[in-house]
Amino acid sequence: MKEDWVKNGEGCGEAEENEVKESVDDFGVIRNVFRFDSDIQYLTIIGSVEGHMVLPPQNKTTKYENIIPQLVAVEENPSVKGLLVILNTVGGDVEAGLALAEMISTLSKPTVSLVLGGGHSIGVPLATAGTYSFIAESATMTLHPIRMSGLVIGAEQTYDYFRRMQDRIVDFIVRTSHADRNTILRLMSSTSEMANDVGTILYGREAVEIGLIDEMGGLNEALTKLRALIREQEK
Repeated sequence: MKEDWVKNGEGCGEAEENEVKESVDDFGVIRNVFRFDSDIQYLTIIGSVEGHMVLPPQNKTTKYENIIPQLVAVEENPSVKGLLVILNTVGGDVEAGLALAEMISTLSKPTVSLVLGGGHSIGVPLATAGTYSFIAESATMTLHPIRMSGLVIGAEQTYDYFRRMQDRIVDFIVRTSHADRNTILRLMSSTSEMANDVGTILYGREAVEIGLIDEMGGLNEALTKLRALIREQEK
């Protein structure tokens, strides 16, 4: 029955189905999966942001080397008017995440981010990188100091490097959100919020109250805002 359906032109062929599936699996891209024309590019950042080290195969990851060309294409493609970034990430590689955040923040086209589930660790600057940001009421965000697992050289230069890298992250968040530096540092260093770690878990409304995220909302609100930003830029 499937063969007759394809022959009658009512569906796509097996090659096209595989092409769509591969685009979703490899790049997390959902634009035109359902064969509709849109001037908005949709980008998902989920699981762990994978950087220079390959994570175990059982980990759900977003590979930064796959996202970079997608962002370049958004900037270069004249048919794309705006970008919607959907996040549900536990964080991951600091430099890779910060590189993606810088690319998003320097796009000339309107960008709206939407945090669903969680935008933790390096997911925070990724969420604040866009022109405007939303967070679902049930979503959470975790602010904590930078850390590294594995063997490190226990020298003063190592700790100085950690401090400078954390400053890069804090500076970016302050630059791309309405949260002030002292609040961010205080929440990062809190010892009363998390049982086994230093830092703070912010729920949707709390993230908005401190200015980290612009507004609470879901997919409809994010798309409506992005359309408005596109119209504003076109004027």
